Amino acid sequence: DEVHLTVSTVRYTLHGERRSGVASGHFAERGELDARLPVYVQKNPNFRLPADDVPLIMIGAGTGVAPYRAFMQEREARGASGRSWLVFGERNFRTDFLYQTEWQTLLKDGVLTRMDVAFSRDRHIEDRAKVYVQHRLKEQARDIFAWLEEGAHVYVCGDANRLAPDVHQALAAVISTEGGLGPAAAEDYLHRLQQDRRYQRDVY
Repeated sequence: DEVHLTVSTVRYTLHGERRSGVASGHFAERGELDARLPVYVQKNPNFRLPADDVPLIMIGAGTGVAPYRAFMQEREARGASGRSWLVFGERNFRTDFLYQTEWQTLLKDGVLTRMDVAFSRDRHIEDRAKVYVQHRLKEQARDIFAWLEEGAHVYVCGDANRLAPDVHQALAAVISTEGGLGPAAAEDYLHRLQQDRRYQRDVY
């Protein structure tokens, strides 16, 4: 009987005036415990779990991790046997690792099979380049391609302007390298995954 929301407040300055995101600012300004807010459910019929035995590769950054929390809760409740792999990115480990203890518990319990994280602002060595989820995909290219070849469904959730195209390019590079395919054939591979609803995106 609960609905959980993962909201990151957008705040910025425009022409010397402080502004905030319409929806996220609205939530932040009415953060009292008994606040009542009208909400509307916008369904996405194309971002759903497959059969219980199908492997999942879940890629997200920031609040894009929210649906994967629901995916894992659903699979745990159903006793699903399919493997699951979370690739999550944010800025800082200490402040931005959303639902960290839940992921660790899911890993311990075997509901989540594998997790790779990328914290772009945690640079312990000054000249180290920022690391994002697409870098983790390329680092684990052999395993990513093996999961795809074994029928895994791929989900991408988060920023439409940077995350989605960067992850798409990384997946194409992985498929090209590990599958011995040219760029056009790698794109065809991804297109077939989309047609089969094995490559789904919820980006904003």
